[in-house]
Amino acid sequence: MINNTTRQDAARYTPRRELWLLLTLAGIQFTHILDFMIMMPLGPQFTQLFNITGAQFGLLVSAYTLAAGASGLVASAYIDRFGRKRLLLVLYSLFAFATLACGLAPTYASLMVARIAAGIFGGVLSALSQTIVGDVIPFERRGRAMSVVMTSFSVASVLGVPAGLFLAANLGWHAPFYAIAALSAVLAAVAAFTMPALRGHLHASKQSSALQRITNVLADANHLKAFGFSALMMLAAFAVVPYLAINMQFGVGLKPEHIPYIYLCGGIGSLFGARGFGQLTDRWGKVPSFRMLALVLVPVMFLNTLLPFGTPLWAALVASTIFMVCGSGRMIPAMAIVTSAAKPELRGTFMSLNSAVQSAGMGVGAFVGGHLLSRDASGQLQNYWMAAVFGSAASLAGVWLAGHINLRNTSAPAGAGAQI
Repeated sequence: MINNTTRQDAARYTPRRELWLLLTLAGIQFTHILDFMIMMPLGPQFTQLFNITGAQFGLLVSAYTLAAGASGLVASAYIDRFGRKRLLLVLYSLFAFATLACGLAPTYASLMVARIAAGIFGGVLSALSQTIVGDVIPFERRGRAMSVVMTSFSVASVLGVPAGLFLAANLGWHAPFYAIAALSAVLAAVAAFTMPALRGHLHASKQSSALQRITNVLADANHLKAFGFSALMMLAAFAVVPYLAINMQFGVGLKPEHIPYIYLCGGIGSLFGARGFGQLTDRWGKVPSFRMLALVLVPVMFLNTLLPFGTPLWAALVASTIFMVCGSGRMIPAMAIVTSAAKPELRGTFMSLNSAVQSAGMGVGAFVGGHLLSRDASGQLQNYWMAAVFGSAASLAGVWLAGHINLRNTSAPAGAGAQI
């Protein structure tokens, strides 16, 4: 039940202020996602620079996501104890410092430590952003709201990754991390002036202990189904995604200077598709939209992992673009499903635990994918298709599980209005 305070706060939350909130969250998500994404196209450089294997590079990717998962578990105990804005700014500032440390890292070991730190602070940002969307945006508009926030993935692909690779090519691999840290500092200052406090949930959080809220989340069967759904989504994607650039260079035979075009074309496609997928999610339904996109993703995964050596650049770009559009597109209805599965009064704790589950899924997916790959005597990548087998099985399981999740048609919890 929504109290009078919540109704009054919602009434003051005009469409224009709502849009500014979503754009601010999208900007924060952009830097967080770019910090993670920039590692993947730099994979060929890291494997040569530090003389590491594909599995070791996969561990570098997994360390970030597993640290984010552990951080999400810890955050579930405190996320509802602080105002959303205050917590977001503190974690975002620490994330910026950790990203700066990545750029300063001189060795594989020190880079690993810095990536773990970035994962610890950055991992909660996604959950916190999604929690704010769930608190403020009504159920019937949540698909479109998620599409605004999640365009950060597309913008990171269109602008962020190519710009980062340009900096890496001309100023060294350290430069992208310096740039992300600087941009994060600017966005933190903007958020400090533009974001509302969002303290309405604090009254409800004082009524129970952190352990009790975690217990209540885990005692709900619908929450557990949503967690399983999140894990399957991440397993499906991250068994394949982290090694796309490595495969395009060492498996398909593209030149290093062609790799940025993969992310540019994929990002442009995802950017133009995001709004349409958001509208489709709200009009056609969250579950049917997800199922369609997840099913299309299966053959597309096999297409990208089975491209033969010597494939023309244009064909590789078409295949990878379709893959990125479908992969990012399915996340819009998927996250609308997950956000709507939570009990409103437990949404902050639920989303923190969900972030931990997603990060663990990313880490496990990247770890499994890395161990399925191998290289022959000439250095050509082998067995990438096995990662698609694993990812497809996870995707199909997610299609089945999506229909068994109960979607709650609510937004802000009782006593948890978006106080602005």
